[in-house]
Amino acid sequence: MLDAYADRWALITGASSGIGAEFARRLAAHGMHLVLTARRKELLEKLAEELHTRHGTKTEIIPADLTDSAEPQRLSDAIAAKGIQIELLVNSAGFGWVGTIDETQPSRMRELVQLNIASLTELTYRWLPDMLERGHGGIINVSSIAGFQPVAYMPVYAASKAFSLHLSEALWAECRDRGVTVTALCPGTTQTDFFDVANVPGWLKKHEFSTPEQVVKAALRALERRKQFVIPGWKNWLITFGVRLARRKMVVLQSMRFFRPRKKDDSASGIEKS
Repeated sequence: MLDAYADRWALITGASSGIGAEFARRLAAHGMHLVLTARRKELLEKLAEELHTRHGTKTEIIPADLTDSAEPQRLSDAIAAKGIQIELLVNSAGFGWVGTIDETQPSRMRELVQLNIASLTELTYRWLPDMLERGHGGIINVSSIAGFQPVAYMPVYAASKAFSLHLSEALWAECRDRGVTVTALCPGTTQTDFFDVANVPGWLKKHEFSTPEQVVKAALRALERRKQFVIPGWKNWLITFGVRLARRKMVVLQSMRFFRPRKKDDSASGIEKS
């Protein structure tokens, strides 16, 4: 199925690093041309040069900060002005925050909701109708295994990922007989800078993780198989299965032990030992 995407265009948000950058590398290897967007223009330019050298990929760079509610419209207009038809949309941009209620800034949570929910939704609905009219195309929305449960000390992030999971599954059902696939990608702990941004530096040193390569490979395999969601790694799958069987009260109370903040005079790792 991925061969059908060759010489067509993909739009990847959050493409400057981590999972987004790996999507760019994988899709370029399959012969796709790319529209890359993220805040950090210099990283996008470096990635575009790498992809052109390796694969001869056509790449358009449109820097955008999707925590700004005006940016999805600007991004859409810029792509339309270039005459580019998007065949595959990868909504990879997102961030998390771990902290107590007292140390959480409302403005930061507003940005999280704008990026993880509002911009993802707007971009999805901007390109999905065109895909349905053509009868082909795909969307991958990056969710998380956190989307399967409430998570204490990161409630807004977990709720945002539940939104993207449920949105994607519902759209998958609507689109599945019309030639378009919408897939939710639900990774667990992944080797990116997510935890540094999320206020828990050092998390990767204490926990097992998947690589972006493993995560993206699973996502593209799921897209080929027209699956509504994918959870890379059998341990992550078991976690999500277990929380669906357990009492919800127990699930959320157990989640507290993973991100409970340390006392100020404890180690500066920012996370509780597990």
